[in-house]
Amino acid sequence: MKNVIFGILAFLFSANLNAQIHDPVSYTTSVEKISDSDFYLIVTANIDKGWHLYSQNVPENGPIATAFQFVNDNNQFQLVGKTEEGKGHTSFDKAFGMDIKYFENTATFKQHIRLLTNDKIDIIGEIEYMVCDDTQCLPPTYKDMSFSVQGIAGAMLSNTEIEKLNQKKEATVEKKSEVKTEIKNKKEKKSKQEKKGLWTIFIIAFFSGFIALLTPCVFPMIPMTVSFFTKQSKSKAAGIKNAIIYGLAIVVIYVFLGFVVSYFFGADALNALATNVWFNLAFFVLLIIFAASFLGAFEITLPSSWGTKIDKQADRGGIVGIFFMALALAIVSFSCTGPIVGTLLVEAASGGSYAGPIIGMLGFSLAIALPFTLFAAFPGWMNSLPKSGGWLNTVKVVLGFLELALAFKFLSNADLVLELHWLEREVFIAIWIAVFGALAMYLFGKIQLPHDSPLTHISVGRLSLGLVVMSFTLYMIPGLWGAPLNLISAFPPPQHYAESPYGVGYSRLGGGGTLSLSKIPEGAHLLAPHDIMSFDDYDVGLAYAKKVNKPVMIDFTGKACVNCRKMEQNVWPKSKVLNILKNDVILISLFVDDKRSLDEDEIVDSKLNPGKKLRYIGQKWSEMQAIKYGTNAQPYYVLMGHNEENLLDPVGYTPDVDEYLAWLKKGVAKFEKH
Repeated sequence: MKNVIFGILAFLFSANLNAQIHDPVSYTTSVEKISDSDFYLIVTANIDKGWHLYSQNVPENGPIATAFQFVNDNNQFQLVGKTEEGKGHTSFDKAFGMDIKYFENTATFKQHIRLLTNDKIDIIGEIEYMVCDDTQCLPPTYKDMSFSVQGIAGAMLSNTEIEKLNQKKEATVEKKSEVKTEIKNKKEKKSKQEKKGLWTIFIIAFFSGFIALLTPCVFPMIPMTVSFFTKQSKSKAAGIKNAIIYGLAIVVIYVFLGFVVSYFFGADALNALATNVWFNLAFFVLLIIFAASFLGAFEITLPSSWGTKIDKQADRGGIVGIFFMALALAIVSFSCTGPIVGTLLVEAASGGSYAGPIIGMLGFSLAIALPFTLFAAFPGWMNSLPKSGGWLNTVKVVLGFLELALAFKFLSNADLVLELHWLEREVFIAIWIAVFGALAMYLFGKIQLPHDSPLTHISVGRLSLGLVVMSFTLYMIPGLWGAPLNLISAFPPPQHYAESPYGVGYSRLGGGGTLSLSKIPEGAHLLAPHDIMSFDDYDVGLAYAKKVNKPVMIDFTGKACVNCRKMEQNVWPKSKVLNILKNDVILISLFVDDKRSLDEDEIVDSKLNPGKKLRYIGQKWSEMQAIKYGTNAQPYYVLMGHNEENLLDPVGYTPDVDEYLAWLKKGVAKFEKH
């Protein structure tokens, strides 16, 4: 009985000890016969829930791609084309700034081979892959695979014959996947619609309608229109009824416009527009034109004959006449409302929802229609309205600057898709600094535009808005040196899409920095923009920590680790955290996906995978993490003393700044007590 209990406890202890060693992907192999000489070597990956495996085709500077190697030393078979893979999922990854394909739950890979011998052969190979979940990534993993194949020797295929076979396969796959593609598009459309949120579109459009009211094309129409209804109506009730009909007519006109956009484009087309290069370029040009119009370069107007004809119809009276009055308002105010409506339709359409443009126009038109209806019901309120004047043009100009800034978001989208690197993060932020800086100068009265009234003084409201805009401009300046700029994170390109992806002077594996290099010890480098001193060699970093009598923080990380970047961009820059990382600990960053080869005298047998050798620097750090700390996930942070003892339990991905800060403080305090 005693031995049984001991055995159970030992088993539980062993299970607990290895609980953090993740191995979320298992592989099975099989062989599928195509003909007497041709076969498929099939590798099926079974992926644990919540994890995803990256495709073989990942853009440069992205995560580690899945790769296959087949040993064919005796030329017993011929590889026919590249290893094929399923469709998987593709989504835009903000951390890497690119579209990345990955697999969930299961993935199948097929390698076509042709036998060149009649003998039964055993084919061996190796899979290299990387997996991540929402909070951690694992280092590159290598697994063996084997197949047994026997058939009849065939003639070796030429490159031309292989290319023709591949084209035939692609045509067959494309035909079979038409129905699946349609279903997938519907699911993606639904997902994007939920992300954008129709309520969000409605609220933004509603407030945009109120802004449109404050333009010189619309605001003066309120007292004129309300006065018409109150004077022409036989009673107050009739006036209110006519004003309500007028408001409803405005709503119908704009909602119909949203319906037309959705009808002619269609939901699937709208869904594709968000990442379409030509769509983004076209709307960049369109918004530049809108901005120039608002700034006073010219006016965008519909043909005057349209307004004349509509006015004649409005004289007919009754419901039809009121409808044409509403249509006349839409046409007359087009020079001010057109750019706003156009921008709203673009944003709503890019959400990929069929209902988006309709909901957007509903929100916009409600905001336009409400004042006309309410002031007709309560004419006394008209006395509280401010008088028309130069402030209306100021509103229009401010909208012009906002349109100008938004235009570069569409140009940035096109640049990201094409990966031209013409509008990298620093350039985008510099443009926004210039745009909003000019807006601040305009609000302070330092810049005059064509339609501005003479400015003898600045109102308190205008001064306040100018100070807000200037503060926002100053806030963006550190972004030129790599600051995350969380307030506008959805607009500029991601930090990896930059001239210096981690900030000016940053070099994770090659040294560098913007501070005085003479003060940096040998073997260390600076992590900009935070200027944290870091070592990428464990022994060198530990020796330096002993020399300066500070605790060590080991950062098990990866160049292709998404959540590592999130910690470095969102948690590490916080002042109290940054102060500890720069002054109270010695940081050692160990990259588990560092593909630099180990020196020959450092190549040793793997303790975790008997028969395998550690070939790369990253494998060395990954095995060290697994053996010493019982985990293989990144990011992973360890605070330890000079005898390599843990000061407290290590932590992984910790996006809560207060929690991470408390962990750092506790570890440093414990070191200081010794």
